Amino acid sequence: MAADSTSPPAHEPALGPSVGEVNATFCATLVDEWARAGVTDAVVCPGSRSTPMALALAADARVRVHVHHDERSGGFMALGLGRATGRPAVVLTTSGTAAVEVHPAVVEAHLDRVPLVVVTADRPPERRDVGAPQTVDQTHLYGRSARWFIDPGPPDLSVQYTWRSLGARVVAEATGSPAGPVHLNLPLREPLVGSALTLPAARADGAPWHRVLGRREAGAADVRATADLLRPATRGAVVAGSGVADPGGVLALAEALGWPVLADPRSGCRVDRSSVVAHGDALLRAESPLRDVDAVLRFGAPPASKVMGQWLASLPGPQVLVERDGTWLDPDRTAALVVAAEPGTFARQLAPLLSSVTTTTTGWMQAWRRADDAVEAMLVEALDGPGPVTEPGVARAVTAAVPSGGALVVSSSMPVRDVEWFAGSRDGLTVHANRGANGIDGVVSTAIGVALSGVPTVLLIGDVAFLHDSNGLLGLAGRNVALVIVVVDNDGGGIFSFLPQATTLDPARFELLFGTPHGVHLGELVAAHGLALQPVMEAVEVGPAVSVALAAGGVHVMRAGTDRSANVALHDRLAAGAANAIDAIGWAPLEGPST
Repeated sequence: MAADSTSPPAHEPALGPSVGEVNATFCATLVDEWARAGVTDAVVCPGSRSTPMALALAADARVRVHVHHDERSGGFMALGLGRATGRPAVVLTTSGTAAVEVHPAVVEAHLDRVPLVVVTADRPPERRDVGAPQTVDQTHLYGRSARWFIDPGPPDLSVQYTWRSLGARVVAEATGSPAGPVHLNLPLREPLVGSALTLPAARADGAPWHRVLGRREAGAADVRATADLLRPATRGAVVAGSGVADPGGVLALAEALGWPVLADPRSGCRVDRSSVVAHGDALLRAESPLRDVDAVLRFGAPPASKVMGQWLASLPGPQVLVERDGTWLDPDRTAALVVAAEPGTFARQLAPLLSSVTTTTTGWMQAWRRADDAVEAMLVEALDGPGPVTEPGVARAVTAAVPSGGALVVSSSMPVRDVEWFAGSRDGLTVHANRGANGIDGVVSTAIGVALSGVPTVLLIGDVAFLHDSNGLLGLAGRNVALVIVVVDNDGGGIFSFLPQATTLDPARFELLFGTPHGVHLGELVAAHGLALQPVMEAVEVGPAVSVALAAGGVHVMRAGTDRSANVALHDRLAAGAANAIDAIGWAPLEGPST
């Protein structure tokens, strides 16, 4: 939170509305238009220059106000609300470095296309570039990450006819295609407190000034081109990432074609269906005929699995990427065609054109099913029984424990990979992760934002990411959310133990620069925020502890202590176990084509 300095008193006009009244009327008009456009939540970071907008937000009963002392965490809280609801939340800051602190959340919202409205208060033009305190250049502060930037100048009644259009356009730009962050910079003169006058008239029909059209369906030419590319395939596969609004359409197409769906947890497609493959990373690490795919239909964002990315890059056959906005999510440049359409809708359009595809290899889907089941059985035996907690086991147990209709938020680095690699298929779960920039910024706050949407939420996070956003805990004990935070604590940067640095550097140098043990007692940290830390020591305790905590409601923090070196060794054993399980499968059914 930044503290404002007092500016010289403004010169009020002798007659007519005061500056304070104009400020209040302008801000109330924007808030009214935002609420009419569907905005329901705002995160307010305290400050003086932002007073008129803070008061307007607090005065509108249609908008829930969540106060946060830290602007970076507040930005990610708003991002979490946008992730969970699809509606942009407003985050409000005062001027100066307070506005700068929101930048990481803006970058994530931009890259992962999450609607977000950032409102930064600013000094008026006459206070800029003259050494006035708490004044920085906020023009295009977030660069190309903002979908739209607007600085309308100090509020002026002579242009009040533009205010509603401005408010509506802010939401329209944030929710357009692609969705993302909008930056509204408001230079406000003093006095900052005043009563709102009569607001400019709204549209008579009650509608907002701008309507956002739904994302378009793909054109007939796109559907035909895709069908033509995929029709010759005899061993096809579907890879589903985040950004699938209609998983049922994707699954129905795959089942009709007899193709496996390699489903990222965030896709909504990793459900209990015969076509769904949960352990694609393990299957693709092993040498088997399953790797010999001759066409791929990719839906949404790329998966976190590096192995899967390398496999896709090595395939000679055609690949089609279907992405809701047509964003070029093709880092290895292997897509022969990029289609802008909602994946599930496109799959339903495509199905009739591929209904005649019957020349798939005999037993193709059944082989994937057997291999995935074999890996799952190995993981059950290795991870789900008695014994101390492990990082792969925690990922499996937490994913299984979230109740149907609940949400799982997964941090970057190892947790998101462990969920992708080791968690099984299940119905009724929504998985969120900040994978736009793949950073560990604001993960605690993102999970709080998801929980504020009203769904039971579990956060799986590593200790470094937890410490990185420990300010997200500010005020958390008093927020009315059902949130369980499971911290995997290996006292440092566990993911670096998987990199060549771990074996090529002197151990002391590696620990200094990469292992980075922090020595923080998490119990004391959470106690400072009025929370208690519950240790979970045994693998069989994790799932029941999460279930009991969610049923009790409120906020709960759990710690699963692990060892970094032992974790690397366990991952190696699990990879070898998966390879052995796959090798034990007979591949004879794949030797001949069907007719």
